[in-house]
Amino acid sequence: MKALVTGGTGFLGGRLAERLLDAGSEVTIIGRNAAIGVKFAAKGARFIEADLRDEQAIVNACLGQEAVFHCGALSSPWGTYRDFFETNVKGTRHILHGCRIHKVQRLVHVSTPSVYFNFTDRLNISEADPLPTRFANAYAATKRLAEVEVLQAISAGLQAMIIRPRAIFGPGDSSILPRIIRANASRGVPIINGGHAWMDLTYIDNVVDALLLCQQAPDLAWGRIFNISNDEPVQLSTIIPRLFAMLDIPLRAKAVSYRAAYGLAAMLELAAYLLPGNHEPLLTRYSVGILGRSQTLDISAARQMLGYTPQVSIEEGLQAFAAVWRTPL
Repeated sequence: MKALVTGGTGFLGGRLAERLLDAGSEVTIIGRNAAIGVKFAAKGARFIEADLRDEQAIVNACLGQEAVFHCGALSSPWGTYRDFFETNVKGTRHILHGCRIHKVQRLVHVSTPSVYFNFTDRLNISEADPLPTRFANAYAATKRLAEVEVLQAISAGLQAMIIRPRAIFGPGDSSILPRIIRANASRGVPIINGGHAWMDLTYIDNVVDALLLCQQAPDLAWGRIFNISNDEPVQLSTIIPRLFAMLDIPLRAKAVSYRAAYGLAAMLELAAYLLPGNHEPLLTRYSVGILGRSQTLDISAARQMLGYTPQVSIEEGLQAFAAVWRTPL
């Protein structure tokens, strides 16, 4: 199979590219990290150093591809709407344009369950449940707009599908678990409302499994959206102590109410807007909401239509992450 992976030098795209190469596929990756790209080239991949905003480069990369996995995105709890729109929406348009021009057989678009989040507790959310009328941040808003672009392309005849993987973690993660570890080393880990909110995590290789299943899916699955998770909801009050025990690092937990954390985040966001540089604040209202409100997904559609079953448990995933984190470079 000839496959293109956007975001191929990132966490998810990079792991997918490795699995495709191991399976004997002819892989092209698009990414901005030249050092990682060179390593992939040494393994036999074709590396294109490009930004999703570069329309011509993206369109050209689709030439000759049988499948495109669109993993690339600007993913952050903070940033300007314009930056998110340029990468997440226009970048997706460029991919769709390239797929149409070069008649790519199948496109798998990676979105996010952040499109469901509305600062309330929501459990067992299905793909058919209503989305918020106002999205939680620019990332969620632009990822939904990108989904709409894909859905419109599907209506026009493109064979594509969308997945919404929740909170991806594992070796190579530079976001979720490392942020918690850094917070512990500086001011301590905020445990909001006792850490009793329920949330989903998804081990990286389980998401890659889902992506590969998508590419092989029967015709009935195409045109659909699928939630992806480990399907074993956890609470911070349990998972955070477990992680630090594995790391053999003393946990500095800081109990805080949701109201206090949200108010502090609002003030920090205001200060970030007013100060030069608009740097990401230490805490955002979105981050408080994600940590303090329950959100779990119903993945029955992926189980039934894709044959998706999480192979690596959260416990096993945490052990794998901790083993790599403890290993000196």
